[in-house]
Amino acid sequence: MTKSSEFMDWTHTALTEAAKVPGLIEARCLNDIARIAEACTNSLHNGGRLFFCGNGGSAAESQHFATELVVRLSAEVTRQALPAMALTTDTSTLTACSNDFGFETVFARQVEAHVRQGDVLFLLSTSGRSPNLLQAAKASREGLATNIGLLGQDQTPLDTYLDIALHIPSTDTQRIQEAHLLCGHILIHLIETELLTSK
Repeated sequence: MTKSSEFMDWTHTALTEAAKVPGLIEARCLNDIARIAEACTNSLHNGGRLFFCGNGGSAAESQHFATELVVRLSAEVTRQALPAMALTTDTSTLTACSNDFGFETVFARQVEAHVRQGDVLFLLSTSGRSPNLLQAAKASREGLATNIGLLGQDQTPLDTYLDIALHIPSTDTQRIQEAHLLCGHILIHLIETELLTSK
């Protein structure tokens, strides 16, 4: 078998596996997606804000979602900016917290500073075990915000601190992150549509 054939075989397998996940989401997760969209629109209607945090690829997705809320999801929609922030972007805060208090505090410290009752905190994680996300969720719960988790298939320590958990039906990190992006886009579309039609 040539190297090109091996690459094509692997690509076929990856695409086949990736294609299965949206169907599983449709079968198992529609109610959770609707509940999350409702929690977000209720928060925004009442002057709340949406916050996002995660590590690695989930940090990138946090920034992606916050940007689409502040700017827009689609060029076909013109609306006011929505109040959203990723807690993964301020390098001075991230490095100061890591240096002074430890990396596990980098999100909790920002939650303490910014997140208030009525806000929504999204915690993105494929494992649900990251100490900095657990501390952020605890701090948010103490501040009476709504905690939403975008996770993998399994129950995790983070679930203890969540109001709503969206468990992607996969144990593969790549597939989970891809599905988080898909569900995030769906959620932002639902939020935009609800806010525009309810004026």
